[in-house]
Amino acid sequence: MQYALIIHEAPHAYDGLSDDEQKAITAEYLAIRDDRRVVGGARLGPVDVTSTVRVAGGETLVTDGPFADAKEAFGGYYMLEADDLDAAIEIASRVPAARMGGAVEVRPVVTYRP
Repeated sequence: MQYALIIHEAPHAYDGLSDDEQKAITAEYLAIRDDRRVVGGARLGPVDVTSTVRVAGGETLVTDGPFADAKEAFGGYYMLEADDLDAAIEIASRVPAARMGGAVEVRPVVTYRP
């Protein structure tokens, strides 16, 4: 089964960390990316260059910033193949954001076949 691991980062989670600490955290993310069960994923750009698009009454409305009104920001994701939810949770627990004030949402991917 495929699962999406949706990474929510705490604002300023990296503030105050040394270059070596930041490099170590990046290495953790790359190690997860290299897990054979991970089939895709990406880090997203910062929220200050994010736009949200809505269409109301046939008019396109664009606002600055992410849509969600939350403490954490959607920072990236992994797509993975896992035998079950427990396996997906094991990988999610390795994501640094989960221990740095953020969270990782584990969601099954629904595929539609015609």
